[in-house]
Amino acid sequence: MSLPLILSILAMGVGLYIARAVHSRSNLDIVVDPAQEGELPSLPEKPPLISVLVPARNEGRNIRRCLLALSNQTYPYVELIVVDDRSDDATPAILAELARSEPRLRILTGVELPAGWTGKPHALVQGASAAHGEWLCFIDADTFAEPGLLASVYQVATRHGADMFSILTEQEMFTFWERTILPLVFLGLSYGFPAQRVNDPTKPDAISNGQFILIRRQVYEHVGGHTSVKDRVDEDKAIAQVVKRAGYRLLLADGRKVARTRMYTSLPEMWEGWTKSIYIGLRDRLWLLLFGVFLGVMVAIGLPLWLFGGLVWLAIGGGLTAALVTLEAAVLWAFLLWERLRVSKNFGIPPGYAFTFPLGALIFTLMMLASAFKVISGRGVSWKGRRYR
Repeated sequence: MSLPLILSILAMGVGLYIARAVHSRSNLDIVVDPAQEGELPSLPEKPPLISVLVPARNEGRNIRRCLLALSNQTYPYVELIVVDDRSDDATPAILAELARSEPRLRILTGVELPAGWTGKPHALVQGASAAHGEWLCFIDADTFAEPGLLASVYQVATRHGADMFSILTEQEMFTFWERTILPLVFLGLSYGFPAQRVNDPTKPDAISNGQFILIRRQVYEHVGGHTSVKDRVDEDKAIAQVVKRAGYRLLLADGRKVARTRMYTSLPEMWEGWTKSIYIGLRDRLWLLLFGVFLGVMVAIGLPLWLFGGLVWLAIGGGLTAALVTLEAAVLWAFLLWERLRVSKNFGIPPGYAFTFPLGALIFTLMMLASAFKVISGRGVSWKGRRYR
C-alpha cells in the first residue's frame, strides 16, 4: 500500500470522526415551549415582578420591533426599562414615540462611559439600579419576543430551580453572508460550550446568551452584577462564569420557539461583531481557538485541494491508487454535506447553502485570526463607535 493511500485513509477516518464529533454537541436538553394560544402557563397566584432591561445604542433598525413585542407579553407583571446608551441615530426619537403609548416603558438616558468599562455592562448596571423586579431580564434590542416568552421562560426556569437562565433564540438569516457564515459560528459555539456541560453544576463550563438572560435579582446583586464584569466585551459569558463559580444554578435552554434574533445583516457587521469577541471569549481556552483555526483551514483549503488533487492525479493516469484517494476525499465531502444539509434545515435556510461551507469556514477562520491579532497587537476591538483595548 502506497504512502499517499495510507495518508488518505487516515485523513478520511480522522475527518469523519471530527466532523461527527463537532456536529453532535448542538442538542439542548431543556426546551422552552410556548403556551398554547389563548392560555397562560401555570403561574403562581401572585407572580413576581420581572424587570426587563434593554440596552440600546444606535438601535434605530430594531428597537421598535423589540419593544412592541415586549409590550405584548402575556406575563402579567412586567417592568420595561430601556437604557439609551448615548445613541446618535433615530433611537431616542423612536423611544420617545413609543413611551407616549406604553405607560410601562421607562427610558433612561445613559451617562458617559467611565474609564475601564465597556458599553453594554455599563448600560445594564444603570438599568438594574433603577429596576424593582425580583427577577431581572436582560434582552438585546435585536431580539424579538413571542407573546408568551416571559411566562414560558419563567415557568421553565423556576421548575428547574435556575438562578440564572439563558436561552438560544431562533436566528433570522436572510442574506447570503448570514446564511453562509453564521451557522458555522453557532456550530463552533455549540461544540466549545455544549449545553449539557453548562447545565451540569459539577462542570466548570459556563456561558450564556446575552440576547436573553433571566436572573434572580438577589443572585445578581450577590455576585456584583455587571460591575463584576465591567471591562468585558463578552459580558454574557463572563457573568455566567461568575454566577456558576459562586455556586448558583446556571441553565442554558432552547428558546427558539419563543424568541427570534436578527444579529447582523451584512458581512462588515458580522466582521466587526465577531472579531470583537471571539478571541476575548476564548482566551481561557486557547486550544479551542487553535482547533477552530485548524479545522477552518482544513475545510476551506485542505479538503478542496485533496479532492481536486485526486481528480487531477486520476486524470493523468494515477490508476487505482488515485481513484481510491479521490473516493476517500469524496466520502468525507459527502458526509460534511449531509451534516450541513441537516444544519440548514434546522436553521430554516435553503439547502443549497450546505455547499457554501468551505467559503464560510474560510471567513470564520479569518475572523478568528483577526480577532486574536487585534487583541494581541494592542490595537483593540471596536463596537458601535467605541474602541476597547
